[in-house]
Amino acid sequence: MKTHDEETREFFKHSHVICLLVPHLARSVLIPRLARCVLAPHLAHCAVYTHHQKCVILDTKDHHGENRKITAFLGGLDLCDGRYDTPEHRLYRDKDTVFADDYSNPSLKKGENGPRQPWHDLHCKIEGQGAYDVLKNFEQQWLKAINSCKVRKLYKRLKGMHLEDALVEIEKDPLIASPSTTVPNDHPEQWHVQIFRSIDSQSQEGFPIDLHLIEEQNKLLIDRSIQMAYVQAIRSAQHFIYIENQYFIGSSFAWPSHRDAGADNLIPIELTLKIAKAYKLTMQMMYKIVAEEIKSTGLVDAHPTDYLNFYCLGNREDYDQTSSIEHDSASAKFRRFMVYVHSKGMIVDDAYILLGSANINERSMEGSRDTEIAMGAYQPHHTWPKKKEHPRGQSTLGESKIAFKDPESLECVKYVNGVAEDNWKRYTADEFTRPLQGHILKYPMEVDVDGNVKPLAGHESFPDVGGVVEGCPSLFPHKWTT
Repeated sequence: MKTHDEETREFFKHSHVICLLVPHLARSVLIPRLARCVLAPHLAHCAVYTHHQKCVILDTKDHHGENRKITAFLGGLDLCDGRYDTPEHRLYRDKDTVFADDYSNPSLKKGENGPRQPWHDLHCKIEGQGAYDVLKNFEQQWLKAINSCKVRKLYKRLKGMHLEDALVEIEKDPLIASPSTTVPNDHPEQWHVQIFRSIDSQSQEGFPIDLHLIEEQNKLLIDRSIQMAYVQAIRSAQHFIYIENQYFIGSSFAWPSHRDAGADNLIPIELTLKIAKAYKLTMQMMYKIVAEEIKSTGLVDAHPTDYLNFYCLGNREDYDQTSSIEHDSASAKFRRFMVYVHSKGMIVDDAYILLGSANINERSMEGSRDTEIAMGAYQPHHTWPKKKEHPRGQSTLGESKIAFKDPESLECVKYVNGVAEDNWKRYTADEFTRPLQGHILKYPMEVDVDGNVKPLAGHESFPDVGGVVEGCPSLFPHKWTT
């Protein structure tokens, strides 16, 4: 990923900045026996699962300008190469200027010329009580990390300092304001924010040890609050649900096959049941249930894609006569590339947003695998009955249409599907005709009226870079890949 972690540690080596590189220690019970046999014992814990949270926490000026306050950033954006991008998702334009020092495309072979890999992500800035909760999360992980790593005594010997003392006790610092309401309750742009996590006591201090305390404090040794937040928001939806995520795997107990895959998070099935009331196996299961519900209610001329749709993103640029790019890759020949969707967010009824580092898969939602953090937020003065703006979709669809006034309407659904299908045809055509409308593409799968799913004819693999649309069997254990 080119995180430059070793370079970073070396850079700060002789400074007052404390930089520790600590592996994530997942619970050994979740590491398959194969891994424990193949990997050295000290690697088996950290080679499979990851510390996946992406947080930056710092002190900033408070609104009065006299003291400091805590500000936090969280979401899906990694601090590594190739992550900077703009809503235009440029491929070749400014490749040698703006992106000259940050060019990245791991899909191309070494030495191949081609477009940069566009990056689509979500990140947010938090102030107020929520920022202090993000700080507390970091402090708890820091304490666990220094207790788990061998550098603790070494650091004390080299710098004469306990790593526990590296944490700033902000409650004792008169210059840093205590957590408080950042803006008045009657402020029209006020946000209410809550922090959620996927983490366990193996990765973080602060979990109660005594079982009686666990019950009294309503805490668990495994925190799955991100998954519960998704479920609660989906169940509360009344009009529409919009999701952007790098993965969409779950509810394997309801798959037509491979039900023992272990991807048991509830998000896909909750979303499907919500539709019924109002990646291949997951998609097949969802469309089947929606199709059966349509039939049972006697809806005439209704189709599963009227209620549930999957999309991907891409971009294509016209050939620049002044360009010196050699066509030694299919991506360069057609001047197109899929946009890497790395975002992890959901909008419900234009009233509630859930955003963070967690993918919709079991690794992120189970709580004892990858560590994750997310925030849920809403604006009390911008609820559905009060909505006047409809910003979602403008970056991926390229423009705002009257249909977006009612995103839950069939008119809006058909309009978006039409744009996505037309963009897919332009994207996959042999010749460039005109620019795409935004970046949204039809996911190359066909869905029939019975909810059966299959790849689009002639598009069994994604263009240029390959990759089977339906996916293919993995040699790795399910617990690693789902």
